[in-house]
Amino acid sequence: MNDTARKSFVATVVAVAVVASAFAIWQLRLLVALLLLAIIIASAMRPGIERLNAWRIPRGFGVAIHYVGVLLAVALLLWLIVPRALDQIEGALGTLPTSTSDVADAARRSHGVKHDILVAIQHRLERLPRGGGAAVTYGRTALEVLVGVFFTFAVAAYWVFEKERAQTVILGLVSRRRRRIVRDTWDLIDEKLGAFVRGQLLMMTFVSTVLSLAFWLDGLPYWLLIGVFAGIVEIVPVIGPLAAGVLAVGAGLTASWQTAVGAAIAVYALRLLQDYVINPRVMGHAVGLSPLVVLVTVTTVGLLFGGFYVLLATPLAAILATLLDVVVLDKDPSTQDVPKLIFPAKDTETG
Repeated sequence: MNDTARKSFVATVVAVAVVASAFAIWQLRLLVALLLLAIIIASAMRPGIERLNAWRIPRGFGVAIHYVGVLLAVALLLWLIVPRALDQIEGALGTLPTSTSDVADAARRSHGVKHDILVAIQHRLERLPRGGGAAVTYGRTALEVLVGVFFTFAVAAYWVFEKERAQTVILGLVSRRRRRIVRDTWDLIDEKLGAFVRGQLLMMTFVSTVLSLAFWLDGLPYWLLIGVFAGIVEIVPVIGPLAAGVLAVGAGLTASWQTAVGAAIAVYALRLLQDYVINPRVMGHAVGLSPLVVLVTVTTVGLLFGGFYVLLATPLAAILATLLDVVVLDKDPSTQDVPKLIFPAKDTETG
């Protein structure tokens, strides 16, 4: 009886601890998401930092070089795109109602789907904060976003230096016979996350450039905005490219059916090129997930947590799939291949 009572007590304590931990993670889900995002960023930078370190450049300077490079790339992108994009935005807004009263008038004169869209816009405009409250609300939101960005990149920089120390602590809690598996699994996940991010950045740049040029040749209205949008939503697997294609075709229909067909052909041709040529050669099996698993994961995360967390859906699924392969299917993580994007991660490890 004493043994049964003790086992029941232990089981109850474990169950309560699991429930409490799940509740705490749910309440702190934004913090957990930012920490995971920081780790992913650090994984993407690590091979480049290690390569610079092999050239006798300290890791601190390597992190600074990466961050300065990102800022310069963003500044160059804004310098090249923003003027043209502003012109296209002004042209688009010139044909749309911009105030609550204008939207209400347009909604009364419209019918069908257009009427429903305008009514939805009117309701959203009416819910927006006004006057001084609007300035406070938007200012606070901007400050929160800015703090989140600085927090994420600061944690990413620290994780570049602290990964080995954290790995040593965790391995000290594992039995000797399991340490190699744990270390190799950890390194495999790190390499997969880094390869995924670097590959996504390359694909976003490629898709934005190619589709913007194709839409410009096709005469698509707002070709630059739609092309850049297609590159940005490339980070959301399956759903992102589909949304970009629908938007391109819809914009083309406002000009002519020939323009819409041209936009559809451009999007579809690029999709085929990605699926059969670029992705197998560039991305390979960076995350090791089938499109169906990715689609289900992205949809589930979006419904449960919201739009921001969709960005982490594929990396999280890759982590879980890797753990499943090692723990359940008993695969050796040291034999798994990871695409060598920009830098071969395994060749640059010095630790």
